Amino acid sequence: MLPALVAVLVLGSLALAAYAQRTVKGAVQRYREVPARAGLSGREVAEYLLRAAQIDEVRVERAAGGDLSDHYDPRERVLRLSQPVHDGRDLTAVGVAAHEAGHALQHAAGYWPLGLRSLSVPLARAGGMIGLPVAIAGVGMRSLPLTGLGLGLFAMVVVFQLVTLPVELDASRRAVQSLKRGGLLETPEEEIGVRSVLSSAALTYLAAAVTSIVGLAQLLLRLFGRRL
Repeated sequence: MLPALVAVLVLGSLALAAYAQRTVKGAVQRYREVPARAGLSGREVAEYLLRAAQIDEVRVERAAGGDLSDHYDPRERVLRLSQPVHDGRDLTAVGVAAHEAGHALQHAAGYWPLGLRSLSVPLARAGGMIGLPVAIAGVGMRSLPLTGLGLGLFAMVVVFQLVTLPVELDASRRAVQSLKRGGLLETPEEEIGVRSVLSSAALTYLAAAVTSIVGLAQLLLRLFGRRL
């Protein structure tokens, strides 16, 4: 019964992840074809929102990665935008740039979930790489501490994804509010477009959280299924 249930959950999470990726790509491409009436590039939008919030210590740079490599680095206080967003003057560029600026606004406001996510990054990376092998080795050696360590490391992946979801949703909320307050969304249609891009991106974070939870359930079943 339990293996069948986990199999259903795995298939469901894979379907959700595929749907999320298709949705975000569709929204990004659609609104990349819609020029923003304000006429500002993504870089200019981010800089405008940072100035409006009186945040002077954050730089805006072009990211070295490819499409959708946009991110805010709280350690270096740098907001990095991919080339299509950095130079683009469309609704996708406006929405993504504003979202990343939203993370800088979170940092400046001392938004604690952002700090928690930053702290969990190293453990989440370690959990994704060695959590499963350590847990399996612990079971094979009949070592409860080693098994617990492996499970704890793998669980950090789940913690990271669960913390990431509200952080990203809050950044999008701040982005839309800041754009409206700054007069950079001139029509209801522009707001709809930006919200569509941001909500589709949020769906990918939801899918990642669900996938990590299902992955932990798989691990628990693999280790202890025979005892259940």
